Order: sequence, then C-alpha cells, then structure tokens
Amino acid sequence: MATSTIGHYINGQRALPAASRSQDVFNPATGAVTAQVLLASSADVAAAVASSQAAFAAWSDTPPIRRARVMFKFLELLNAHKDKLAHMIMAEHGKVFTDAQGEVARGIDIVEFACGIPQLLKGDFTDQVSTGIDNWTLRQPLGVVAGITPFNFPVMVPMWMFPVAIAAGNCFVLKPSPIDPSASLFMAELLKQAGLPDGVFNVVQGDKEAVDALLVHPDVKAVSFVGSTPIANYIYETGAHHGKRVQALGGAKNHMVVMPDADLEQAVDALIGAGYGSAGERCMAISVAVLVGDVAERLLPMLTARAKTLVIKNGVNLDAEMGPIVTSTAHKRITGYIDLGVEEGAKLLVDGRSFTGKDAGEGCEAGFWMGGTLFDHVTPDMRIYKEEIFGPVLGCVRVKDLKEAVELINAHEFGNGVSCFTRDGNVAREFSRRIQVGMVGINVPIPVPMAWHGFGGWKKSLFGDMHAYGEEGVRFYTKQKSIMQRWPESIGKGAEFVMPTAK
Repeated sequence: MATSTIGHYINGQRALPAASRSQDVFNPATGAVTAQVLLASSADVAAAVASSQAAFAAWSDTPPIRRARVMFKFLELLNAHKDKLAHMIMAEHGKVFTDAQGEVARGIDIVEFACGIPQLLKGDFTDQVSTGIDNWTLRQPLGVVAGITPFNFPVMVPMWMFPVAIAAGNCFVLKPSPIDPSASLFMAELLKQAGLPDGVFNVVQGDKEAVDALLVHPDVKAVSFVGSTPIANYIYETGAHHGKRVQALGGAKNHMVVMPDADLEQAVDALIGAGYGSAGERCMAISVAVLVGDVAERLLPMLTARAKTLVIKNGVNLDAEMGPIVTSTAHKRITGYIDLGVEEGAKLLVDGRSFTGKDAGEGCEAGFWMGGTLFDHVTPDMRIYKEEIFGPVLGCVRVKDLKEAVELINAHEFGNGVSCFTRDGNVAREFSRRIQVGMVGINVPIPVPMAWHGFGGWKKSLFGDMHAYGEEGVRFYTKQKSIMQRWPESIGKGAEFVMPTAK
C-alpha cells in the first residue's frame, strides 16, 4: 500500500528536507502505516527560523487591527473545515471523532481570543508624572518564537500558542509531534489562505534533533512546550541557558476527590469520562479517585460496572466512548504499569489488558487496543500512584476525611489539575483555597480554563512563570517598554546629578 510523505512548511509552502531521516505514521485503530513523516535536521530548522526572521520586521510593524483581521479570516476558515481537522486527529491519534471535534472547538476558542489583540495590547498612560513629563507603557513582540507540542492534542495545543503569538506581532515556528503531523500542515495552509504573509508561520516536523536546534538557535527568542515533566525540565533549563524565555508545561497526576455527600451518579459519570476519555492520554485526565469516608463502598460497585461497559471501538463510530492507544510503544508502557500495579498489591477491579483489536471490531485486529483499567486500594507509596501513566488506568485511594485528602494531594510532586465533588459550599471553598494545584474544579472533572483565563499547573507541572494563552499568554509573547517624555520648554536649566523624582 502506497503511503504519503509529510514534510515541513517553510516560507509559505510545503518543503521536503534534504536529509533522509523519517518515521512511520500509523492509524492506531488499524495498526496500518498511513504516511512517512520526514524529520528535520538542524539545517531545516535554520531555514525555518531564517524565514521567520526575515518576515518579522514587516509583520511586527503591521497594525494590530490588521493582524486581527487575518485571525478573523483564519477563524472563519477553521469553522468551515473543523470536521476535516477532527478527522485528521482521529486518523493519526486515534481519539474518537466527537472528542476530536471537541479538541478543535477548544482550539478555535483561543483564535477567537486572539482576534481581540488590539485591546489586549493596550498599554497604560500617566499624564504629568512629574512636571512636564508623561509616562506610558507599551507591549512589543519578541521576534521569532517556537512551539514544541505533544501528540495528544495536535490541533488544540498548538493553538494555545501560535494565534496569540502571531496576533501579538511575532513570527512562529511550530515543531509538532511526528506521531500525528498532518494537522500542522493543514493549519499552515489555512493561515496562508487567511492572508498571513509567508514566513510568519513555519512548521518543521522532527524529533530531538529539531528540538535541540530550536533551543540553541540565537534568533529564537522564546519557546513554549507541552509534554512530560522530564522533557519540560530539559526544555526549560536548556532554553534558559541560551537566553530564551521559556514556558514548559509538564506532566500530571490529577486527583478527583469524592466526598460522602456527593451525587454518586454524577461522580461516576465524571470519573468515567475524565479517566477514560481520549484513552487517558491527556494531561488533565483524572488518574486518581480519592474516596473520602464511606463513599468507596457505595461508589465502587457503580464505577466498576460502568468501566466494564465502556464502548471501545474505532472512533469513526459515533457511539464510541474510547478509541485505541496512540502507539504500540505507549501500549506496552501502559501494560507494564498495570502489571506493576498488580505486583505492588493494588486490587485490580477491571483489567483493560484483556481487551483486543478483535473486540474493537472489523479491521481493528492489528490496532493498539486496550480497555479501561480500575484499581482499588492504591497507596501513595506505589509507583502507579506516584508516576504519570498517561493511559486509561484509574486508581482509587481511600482516605478518612477532607483534611487527609488535601494533605495527600498537596504532597504529590505534580500540581496540574484537581477536582472535588461535593454538595457542601464550605467544603468546596476550603478545598479550592487549600489545595496546591494550578487548576481546580468543583463538580467539574476536567477544569481546563477557557481561552481568556489561561492554562497552567503548579509544582513540577509547570517550568516557567507564565501560563499558556489568556492574558498571561499575551505577556509571555511580548515585552513591556516604558517611555518617559518631556519637551524642551519644560526642561529646567542645569545638570541634575540625583535620581529623578516627581516634582
């Protein structure tokens, strides 16, 4: 079977690298190789950065309202082609079509936010800060900035970055995951159709060689990253060492606390959707249920029954609740964690290892299939509790009260997302204030902030000082300049040798 070749997008057109390195792109549902993605060398990265550097002067000098109009046109094109993007995600990532549609919709939200860039870039002005002197601030773009994005959200996560960066006047180089690269090129072509000048947005496919080339390139002024914590730490340290502004979002171990007064049907629905949606391959997935007091005995039979009846099939089926694991390598890693959980002494209530491609339906025999897994009596010393599994594995930890639940969560090295299901307003308020996690949901299982609020965790879930998108995204992709102005008629005679003060 012939496969297509996926290359880069440099200076307004698709480009093939001179180097011959490549890797296979799979359909996870069938296991079939669907394309070859060509991996960038440092020379390819240099070409992309040079294209962006050449475009920067004119683009940064373009009035913000005109940059916003390009974003408005891009928004229109995205809405016209959103199902095509969702199909691309499903074909290379494996998530079900409805979930892929949701991913595209959340990415579009950021584009809508970026359309307001003229308002977002407004500075402050103070008349007469001292006699005859006015002071104001403005925000200016950084230059060429880069985004290094993961496989699990090939549309949404890049859109956390490039719409805000470009609208603010920067030029952007995207290095997407080579596991699902097609959407990146399609978005580049839609941007060109929207009127974006050549070079403002470039795409380089690749692996560590491309990442390292971006991190050390002197013309790359800032790097945004989403991925695992070890890589986020590497990106942060390497980028900062080379003088770059870095925003590196890392891993997670998200807890959902279920209080004894919670609506148990709602809690079970939340745990099923947040634990097994997208096969657990998202940094905001719930991977630990913290069951308080006697709620475990009442909730676990309901949760076990529901986990056993998950509808797992090819995402083209609209009734599918969960699709395949993204790669065979990821499947082996997750299987290893389930084996480990059994060895560590956790009680295996539902075993996803028994689900195969034959169970998923015709044509799926060679796909990367797994069912949902549920553990009870998980303890904080177990690796399945401490480490990010990034798969459809939900562990249940039992605690006696809210205080113990908060202490448990606050002791974890990750602090990305957390949720608490309760009917008690005081519990909700105290939990929200005391928990040391960046994104909190009260009766909301996946509290991903909307476009104007910004995304980011605490502790080892975020390296850097600014969250993604929202107003912090605007600040990350711009630098503040303060201007003080005085005209000759108001300047006094004689030299002044002391620090200027208000007069």
